[in-house]
Amino acid sequence: MKIIQKSSKLFNVAYDVRGPVVDEAMRMEKEGTQILKLNIGNPGSFGFKAPQEVLDAVENGLVESEGYSDSKGLLETREAIAAYHRDKGIEKVTADDIYTGNGVSELIQICMMALLDHDDEILIPAPDYPLWTAMATLAGGNVRHYLCDEKSNWNPDIADIKKKITSKTKAIVIINPNNPTGVVYSEDILKEIVKIAREHELIIFSDEIYDRICMDDVKHTSIASLAPDLFCITLNGLSKSHLIAGYRIAWMCLSGPKISVRGYIEGLNMMSSMRLCSNVLAQHTVPAALKHTEEMKKLIMPGGRIYEQREAVCRAMDKIDGLTYVKPQAAFYVFPKLDAQRFGIVSDEKFVYDFLKKEHVLLVRGGGFHWPEPDHFRIVYLPEIPVLEEAIAKLGNFLQDYRQDESDQQYIFKHQL
Repeated sequence: MKIIQKSSKLFNVAYDVRGPVVDEAMRMEKEGTQILKLNIGNPGSFGFKAPQEVLDAVENGLVESEGYSDSKGLLETREAIAAYHRDKGIEKVTADDIYTGNGVSELIQICMMALLDHDDEILIPAPDYPLWTAMATLAGGNVRHYLCDEKSNWNPDIADIKKKITSKTKAIVIINPNNPTGVVYSEDILKEIVKIAREHELIIFSDEIYDRICMDDVKHTSIASLAPDLFCITLNGLSKSHLIAGYRIAWMCLSGPKISVRGYIEGLNMMSSMRLCSNVLAQHTVPAALKHTEEMKKLIMPGGRIYEQREAVCRAMDKIDGLTYVKPQAAFYVFPKLDAQRFGIVSDEKFVYDFLKKEHVLLVRGGGFHWPEPDHFRIVYLPEIPVLEEAIAKLGNFLQDYRQDESDQQYIFKHQL
């Protein structure tokens, strides 16, 4: 029998948000076990509803969405997006600088495939949103992960960034607000990154999908607004801020001088044209959505559901010995740290697997976000407060007598086919 294996291009690619432990959770569900899924930031799964203005835009745009749009997107949509980024301080952006996409995920793929040749290097944070590393790897590039410092509110470690740059480095990625840590980078740190990019002539990619979900009056700054002399690509969308992850509508905004990157932009245009266009019906929602952000503002203020769920999950974790965290300022996530010595943690994958099997709660291991130590995991705090409190209570009970040993160090979960 001829055996067909996956492509070798996938050998160093992982996406644990939907990885093998998730496969085990799905198997358990098929057998009748109820699983609480705290592994993915999907608002629709937890009862969040899109604003009425967005739903009205879908209805009104239905009859005009039967054909392809321009590969970059509808002109009205791109004009609204350009205005949004100018309001964020990114100078001289026009509709021609905007490309719509079927979620930020597709745009990351387009950016990496158009940029990276074999052995080109790109700087990506650790922890990261793993799709950045996966797509850079599939495009043939070499990812060098720079560390973010938990002791400094998870801001990027500037000294580590400088150490990781070589003559092959073409770009640096930032994820701000950050997934998985939920923190917002300080303006001082962003300015330091701009200095590095300027010195080494790096492209800046900034993933800002959570910029409208910042709590505690924390200000979000688009790094491109601090670097008008540098070529930047800013990525954003409506999946999270308008609770429509399933609509798959996002965009990227090109800014700064383009003379030296004309060849790269030709590649972006080619990649964009090859997939014809993004979802046209979803594109119709953008102008209305960007004018109506009050629904999310209510959710992230004191008394709002997302704000209060963050507070609840933090209060619950405060009761667990051996667990620490940096309080998130944005998004839907917290990235706690286990006392590795106390629990003997040598495999974060085994930890989330063991917790799933015993308590039927699904988390994502820190290594899934390319964190180098096996001592972190991500919690999604989108469920309502009673559900969250129950889940964290289960975590506390589980950790009371949990301990790994050295035999777990080589643990690799293998799901049955």
